[in-house]
Order: sequence, then structure tokens, then C-alpha cells
Amino acid sequence: MTLRRALHFVFKVGDRGKTATFYRDVLGMRILRHEEFEEGCKATCNGPYDGKWSKTMVGFGPEDDHFVAELTYNYGVGEYRLGNDFLGLTLQSSQAVSNARRLGWPLSEAGEGIYLAEAPGGYRFYLLDKEQPHGDPVQKVSLAVSDLQRSTHYWSSLLGMKVLERNAEKKTVLLTFGDNQCKLELQDINGTVDHGTAFGRIAFSCPREQLPDIESLMKKENQKILTPLVSLDTPGKATVEVVILADPDGHEICFVGDEAFRQLSQMDPNGEALLDKAMAADKSDEWFAKHNKQKASA
Repeated sequence: MTLRRALHFVFKVGDRGKTATFYRDVLGMRILRHEEFEEGCKATCNGPYDGKWSKTMVGFGPEDDHFVAELTYNYGVGEYRLGNDFLGLTLQSSQAVSNARRLGWPLSEAGEGIYLAEAPGGYRFYLLDKEQPHGDPVQKVSLAVSDLQRSTHYWSSLLGMKVLERNAEKKTVLLTFGDNQCKLELQDINGTVDHGTAFGRIAFSCPREQLPDIESLMKKENQKILTPLVSLDTPGKATVEVVILADPDGHEICFVGDEAFRQLSQMDPNGEALLDKAMAADKSDEWFAKHNKQKASA
């Protein structure tokens, strides 16, 4: 399974401006590409919404060798209810810690040399106060599970991830598809996993020829398939094929054909300008304020 790789995590955002400030100015990520869509995604990339939305990919480097964030913004939705499903994203960057302090972004100590910063919407980011590595600073994504043994079987035996570490005291398991990739940490929370309305999605790539096999295996094992193999079009860019799954706790998992995705995910030098232009043109906050109304809370 070494040909599979971790790609990104999808976050729903209600305030695009403050979110851009966090990722760009606090974390120090770059806008890799920005796309606007007039209607909902066939694979519900933007959640269960049919209207206009945007997708912004942000990261420390190209998607070919960095784990990045996909920020989905649904016009007219200003807030999402956070559940207990997403436990945090950990990255190594003393520069991000310095940026947060300089900008007055709230930080709290979460351990020796580790600081917790919250992105708009309440998403947790753990910042290791060490020099940013030459490779990808993003180390792991942590998700909550209700039955660690069951989830470990799903992610390792069915999806093929390698178990790197088990911690009985913390009730965690650390997995990966490759040594130089972002890792997945599962933590047993001794209770039901609540996804709220802010629920995200983790994405991986695999050779396109493996997609039908993944779907067939999930059918055979009576596991949940949210979106059977489907093609997704992005105007002017490569068409990719995906299969969307859900693990035993309902965490959404996207597998995308690697060959086409590498074409689709090429960094756009105009990404920064496209995002800024879209934010400047988005007058929804002003409209709601003028009419003494609030944006919808999902």
C-alpha cells in the first residue's frame, strides 16, 4: 500500500476572511489553489449543500509531497456546529508560534514545547515549538473513535495502513501509508463520536486501478460507501475519480485516483489573488448586517 498517500483534510469554514488570516499569517501556509463553484459537489465535497461554494487548498508546499487543508466555504452559511470527531492537526513550526504571539492569536500550552491554537470555527491545531523541517511540517491528524480495536482493524486490515505505534495509556494508535507522510492518529474517547455539522473528510490518493478494488472490498465487508466510484469535473482542469467511504464511526474518507489528481492539484500561481478577489466580491456579510439578519447556522 506504499502507493497510497495522505493528501488533505477538509474543513468547513464560516468566516473565510478570518480563516485565511489564520492559515496564511499565523500558520504560514500558502494558498495553493482556489476554485469557485456555482452548485454543490457530486461527492458532497462541500457537505450536504446545493448552492454556490468555494474550495481553497492551503499548505506549506505542493500537494505532491505535503499534507494540506481543503477549506470549503458555503455562501450564506456562517457557522457550523463542532462535534468531538476532529481532535486536532499537529505541525512543527516555531515560526507559527512566533506568528501567533506577534498577531495576538490566542495560544495555550498543551504540553512541553507544544501550543494549542484554534482556527476560526474551533478546529484545534497543535504547534510544536521547534524549527520548521525542510520537508512537510504537518505531522499527524487526530480523530476520535469509539472502539479502538474495531477502528484499527478497519484502517489497517481493510485500508492497508501500517500501525506505527500503540499507546495503551492514552488509548491511541498511530498509522501511516508511508514513512514520510502525514500520519493518522486514532484516539478512543470512551463514548459516541459526534460529527456535528462541521464534520470534515480525510483524503488519500491511490493508483486509479485500485479504486474499484477498494469499493468491492467495502461491499464484501459490509462497510459503508457514501459515494460509489464517480468522476468529478473541475472546469479547465483534470477530471478525477473518487470513492467516498465512512469508517465505523462515520469519519468520511475519500480515495482519489493519483494520476489525475496530480494534474488537478498543480499549484496555481494565481491562487492567492483568486481567493482575495473572491473575498472582496463576497458582500454577503454586509447584506446580512444591512438587513439586520444573521447568516444561517448549519
